[in-house]
Amino acid sequence: MFNTKTLTEQDIKLLKEKYPDTWEEKMKKVQNNYPVQYLIGNVDFLNTNILVNENVLIPRFETEYLVEKVLKKVDKYKEKKLKCLDICTGSGCIAISIAKNTNFLCTGMDISKEALKVAQDNMRLNQVLVKFLEHDILTEEIQENYDIIVSNPPYVAYTEEIDETTKYEPSIALYAENNGLLFYESILKKIKNKPKLIAFEIGEMQGTYIQDLAKNYFPTAEITIEKDLCGKDRYIFIEHK
Repeated sequence: MFNTKTLTEQDIKLLKEKYPDTWEEKMKKVQNNYPVQYLIGNVDFLNTNILVNENVLIPRFETEYLVEKVLKKVDKYKEKKLKCLDICTGSGCIAISIAKNTNFLCTGMDISKEALKVAQDNMRLNQVLVKFLEHDILTEEIQENYDIIVSNPPYVAYTEEIDETTKYEPSIALYAENNGLLFYESILKKIKNKPKLIAFEIGEMQGTYIQDLAKNYFPTAEITIEKDLCGKDRYIFIEHK
């Protein structure tokens, strides 16, 4: 995960514009590990403006690259009214970006009411239509069949050391039991059909386990591990062609 502490010239400019009388105080707050994205209030995600606050995880470059990969893989379907599901949607950045770039009927699910409010605001801001549902993927079934399923679920193990800035982000969006693997099996076992594509963001050491798990649920699918821009295993794609 990237370091949200680093201030760019653009960050400083935005802080000065938003907090003309207290920007130096805000800069000190950032230097004490508070995420600058929360102070600015938004981030750019695939040329989409995404509002963020402490109720949602700050979208990472890794997730942006996930969506880029998904859009390439589904390009041949983009004009169709396929059903797309974003599980653990958070700010809605994945579902909204896919909706902006395809004709898919997109749905985003999350357990957090507060996160869903942010996602709804982002949907209106970006003038797209996404259905957002309150849903606990660990205890509730997926009620419909979807053609495309994408998820960046919580995958950080409780024992893992991560950037200090994440202490201000919702832990429910970061950490998962079973060494960070809990959500993947819950998602896979609740998918009743054979989607054209299932795409996961994963921890860099989790690929082989999740790949083997996916083979158990989808033995006829093509299952691949792909790397992020830093060369780390970061994505699993499960495709029925």
